[in-house]
Amino acid sequence: MWTNENRARYDRSKLRYPSDLTDDEWAIIGPLIPPAKRGGNKRTVNERQVINGLMFILSTGCQWASLPKDLPPRSTVNDYFRRWNEDGTLDRIHHALYVRCREQVDRAASPTAAIIDSQSVKSAEKGGVNIDPSGFDAGKKINGKKRHVLVDTQGLLLCAIVHAADIQDRDGGVMLMGTLFGLFPFLLKLYADGGYQGPKFQEGLGRVCAQINVEIVKRSDIGKFVVVPKRWIVERTIGWLNRCRRLAKDWECLNQNGLAFLRWASIRLMVRKLCKETK
Repeated sequence: MWTNENRARYDRSKLRYPSDLTDDEWAIIGPLIPPAKRGGNKRTVNERQVINGLMFILSTGCQWASLPKDLPPRSTVNDYFRRWNEDGTLDRIHHALYVRCREQVDRAASPTAAIIDSQSVKSAEKGGVNIDPSGFDAGKKINGKKRHVLVDTQGLLLCAIVHAADIQDRDGGVMLMGTLFGLFPFLLKLYADGGYQGPKFQEGLGRVCAQINVEIVKRSDIGKFVVVPKRWIVERTIGWLNRCRRLAKDWECLNQNGLAFLRWASIRLMVRKLCKETK
């Protein structure tokens, strides 16, 4: 929360663009960028400026063609965006920052409890044969994609997937939990809302994560606003991520690109959190 004492920690007016990395933020991310491959010419691309370009698109939601001229060319930024996503660099950066954020608050690197939820977002106008299909979420009356996220009790993103909005939460939840592949071996408790209730989700979860116990946290029947235990954490995280305008709608033709931007938004959140804690 902003106060007169800590307002200076949030001030980014001295940067070229508010989305640019500060020196402290680059000092955290820079060492995690892999070096150029051996052979051939030396790398001439400035990786910090590439990430600044990615953060500009993520924060403003602009088209690739609208990238400012003082940032690297859009073809260069897009090439590294796809390359780091495909070779696992994005996952390694995200996991390294996640571990540091956990250590910052004296928590173990692997959480024991997590919260799951989904967000349906409208798809932008797009078409063609080489795009991932969207779907219609009948409950929220949205035609687009659904982002399934898993967060820890601190609100930090553990993993996520993007799929068509017509896939039910209980089915998408099993797909999400199946992507963990033992990454968090001490995860024993999962909090979820009523959309994950029923034997189908329990059976699917038993096949992919048999050690996890599910607790369904239902809404209160009281006709007024009540903070629902644990569920507010994942809803707050979704609100944090939605500060990035690129995530306001589903602009991406491929789900993997939408997931990559979601991870970059989580990286943006964690690296700023780390820098604020060290000041």
